[in-house]
Amino acid sequence: MELRLYDTLTREKRLFAPLDRNHVRMYVCGPTVYDFAHIGNARPVIVFDVLFRLLRHLYGADHVTYIRNITDVDDKINDRAVRDFPGLPLNEAIRKVTEKTAAQFHADVAALGCRTPSYEPRATDFVLPRADGKADMVTLIKQLIARGHAYEANGEVLFDTQSMPDYGALSGRKLEEQRAGARVAVDAHKKNAADFVLWKQSSAAEPGWESPWGRGRPGWHIECSAMSAAYLGDVFDIHGGGLDLIFPHHENEIAQSRCAHGTKTMANYWMHNGFLEVEGQKMSKSLGNFVTIRDLLDVIPGDVVRLQMLMTHYRRPIDWTERSTSLATSELEEWAESLHSHFNFPNEHKPAEVAEALSDDLNTSAAIAVLRELHVAAKKGGLKEKLVFSSNCKLLGFKSLHKPGLFRFGVSGMNVGDVAIGTYEPLIKKLRAAIANDAPNDVRAAILSKFQKDGLTVQESNNGDLTIVRGNEADANRKIQELVDARLAARNAKNFKESDRIRDELAALGIVLKDGKDANGKLSTTWEVAR
Repeated sequence: MELRLYDTLTREKRLFAPLDRNHVRMYVCGPTVYDFAHIGNARPVIVFDVLFRLLRHLYGADHVTYIRNITDVDDKINDRAVRDFPGLPLNEAIRKVTEKTAAQFHADVAALGCRTPSYEPRATDFVLPRADGKADMVTLIKQLIARGHAYEANGEVLFDTQSMPDYGALSGRKLEEQRAGARVAVDAHKKNAADFVLWKQSSAAEPGWESPWGRGRPGWHIECSAMSAAYLGDVFDIHGGGLDLIFPHHENEIAQSRCAHGTKTMANYWMHNGFLEVEGQKMSKSLGNFVTIRDLLDVIPGDVVRLQMLMTHYRRPIDWTERSTSLATSELEEWAESLHSHFNFPNEHKPAEVAEALSDDLNTSAAIAVLRELHVAAKKGGLKEKLVFSSNCKLLGFKSLHKPGLFRFGVSGMNVGDVAIGTYEPLIKKLRAAIANDAPNDVRAAILSKFQKDGLTVQESNNGDLTIVRGNEADANRKIQELVDARLAARNAKNFKESDRIRDELAALGIVLKDGKDANGKLSTTWEVAR
């Protein structure tokens, strides 16, 4: 099977040929941890997780290295630290901000079904020369100065864009279009309008490191050049990120890395996912449609977010709508109904069907179409067809298809009498999400406590169905069984009026009856909670 990927730099779909088949290397720009990640941030995380899974499938799990960095030095982080922890020293406040937001990011992407990258370096660990000899920012800047690609001015170190003849190839921006003039203001100390900061001074109130150019901190772009080189070398296979990073971030990464190392390229393939809108509008706080990953995971399973993202090809824009959320939830319920007994069954089938679809530039929308065909076959077929469907679902990263109840709508109740159980639907929705997303115990306990104060409990079945129960579950089950037995006795006595009355009483308790005959031909009745 041949893998073809669209390369932003060459603007064509190319056959993927790794530099070393025994060590495929990929770098993706990760979060700047100053606040909770929004759903636009979730898209590259999911897209490149699918690529990571595909590469592991094609080349072997031990032969793929995936780096996703964490940017934990940034002016936005400084501002957040001062705002949230005004009484603490800045460095301590910054650490609190970055640890909290990084931990939340990790919890969020785990709930989305994303694998942990091979390494997840923090920018602050790669500013100064390291004991292990891995690449660092200060050394890269020194190399750029020595090679004539950077200069000191006004306390800063800047990259000289005119020293690189093909600067702008990734974005298609020509240097002459960025010269001083009516549209571009140039700082007095810059040689060229497009020159960008590699190192800048830090005040006493800002985080800083001692360097050959005084106490300061790195520019944004140099961080990724250092961290990618530290783990993947001067040239590697794939560099990915969102479309918004093409310029200036990735353009400047290429410039720094190539000029520091003296190479013709930085990465052989550049991949970028498209933008995300919400209900047809650009997401922004001013429009009131700014949604974090955490906002979604509080009310829907991560698998739903994942499917919603994968329904659209990664290079196309995606419109995030409530309708698409609803459709994705319903479809996952159907898949899980077919798989719940088999999803975690021992499975040796290799998911070649979805892998083939993904081999055409990570075509996830085509892969979802393949899953739909496999689902039809699984419903009609036997164990083999279900295992084929299951293995292909797992290649795309779905993780909760053993519990169809987690994708249901509405509320079920047992022995609740005249309780208006519909009023508990928002809480049940949150509880389903908490279970599906492996939320901490205290989150689940907080939700359950709201039922308990009303004298209710919530029962979870093996397939993930949630049922509101009044009082003790065992007592409720015993009461229901007594009514079922009494109705069966009335049926056997042909007292149909009493049988119908008990049936109506059970229906009011949220119980559905199924009448039949046992192995000896005698009347029998089984029951279940209404969905």
